[in-house]
Amino acid sequence: MQTARVKITSTNYQELEELAKQIKQIALKFGANVAGPIPLPTKKLKITTRKAPSGDGTETYEKWEMRIHKRVIDIGTNERALRQIMRIEVPDSINIEIELRE
Repeated sequence: MQTARVKITSTNYQELEELAKQIKQIALKFGANVAGPIPLPTKKLKITTRKAPSGDGTETYEKWEMRIHKRVIDIGTNERALRQIMRIEVPDSINIEIELRE
């Protein structure tokens, strides 16, 4: 049996959760089997830079961190459900991939 794996990544946690909830509701409305949303480990990108470029004075640093959240949803192949999922308005801050699997 084929399944569609939907991978969602974003730096905005609230938008990610809302989109995952919408996808799950659509799939359940059309009677497709749904597994997820499964949270994957959050990737943390950290950057530390020195404030004073010349090296004079005290050593002070600035630290930045960006977190990338990921969710995976497996949906049983239901053509009507997948068409509706394709029509969802996806915000610019979210990356979505849909992959068909055997």
